[in-house]
Amino acid sequence: MNTPVPDVIRAAYAQLVVTDLAAARWFWVDMLGFHLQYEDATSLYLRGTDELTHHSLVLRTGEAAALGHLAYRVRTPDDVERAAAFFTARGLPVRRVPKGQGTRGVGDAVRVIDPLGFPVEFFHEIEHAERLIQRYDIRHGAEIARLDHFNICTPDIPAAYAHYASLGFGCSETIEGDAHELYAAWMYRKQTVHDVAFTGGAGPRLHHVGVATHESHQVLRCADLFGSLRKQHHIERGPGRHGVSNAFYLYLRDPDGHRVEIYTSDYYTGDPDHETYRWNVHDDRRRDFWGNAVIESWYKEATPVLGLDGTPRTVSDALLDESALRIGADGLG
Repeated sequence: MNTPVPDVIRAAYAQLVVTDLAAARWFWVDMLGFHLQYEDATSLYLRGTDELTHHSLVLRTGEAAALGHLAYRVRTPDDVERAAAFFTARGLPVRRVPKGQGTRGVGDAVRVIDPLGFPVEFFHEIEHAERLIQRYDIRHGAEIARLDHFNICTPDIPAAYAHYASLGFGCSETIEGDAHELYAAWMYRKQTVHDVAFTGGAGPRLHHVGVATHESHQVLRCADLFGSLRKQHHIERGPGRHGVSNAFYLYLRDPDGHRVEIYTSDYYTGDPDHETYRWNVHDDRRRDFWGNAVIESWYKEATPVLGLDGTPRTVSDALLDESALRIGADGLG
């Protein structure tokens, strides 16, 4: 197709449905250190201390935990129109969301169901917010700096790769089999390792939201805080270092089971000839550089996603299951 492609800048925000707003505020604001930008009776709008836009995470109340939608910022208002045309030309559901009728602080947007079954918003205009970069006096918890990426569970990794490549995303790293079958991929628009990554598994489901902090000691402090309050059950995996991305990480689950990765120390991908680094699926350093086991829940559990009408999307089983392979420390087959 020759339909113009929207110029995506970066992963911009995620909207998660939570069942208890007070419990969510304790986890995301008090413990992780997100800045509370706005709240009302049914929602919280959060951002990291480096972010100059209104929010990077929206938590809204609902009957069951779910992903409301993922959102990408595009470069110009015309790119919002290009996004609408791009998905309409592919026969996919598209809904326009005029300014003032959608997410607080966001201008005209379009929401689509992408070829992978995910609800995704594209927007350009968003309110700016107070600069907090040097407000060291208000930092706490894990000192979250910014949203970094989305990780999604999808049954067809090659299809996910092809879709995001068609939107102009580069690929920093992959996990591949001996015959180059694709088990996972990390793709980017901003000049870091990824804005979106794909975990093979039943989908569409949200695997995790990745948020960045500046230094590894803040990741360790986050784990210590949960331990000191006897809330260590929220820690699912880590701390550790990924082989893919080189990032130092900690995975936690919020009170509704949404997974978040506290993430730091990845690398620059902005050179035009940046080459994809390809990990073999039999290398047990790929998921954890130190060879530590990946627990079963990390592979098997994820957040359901909603359609544009607010009803849960149907989930399909995976074509390739990385967790079923007996590979080094983390074979779960």
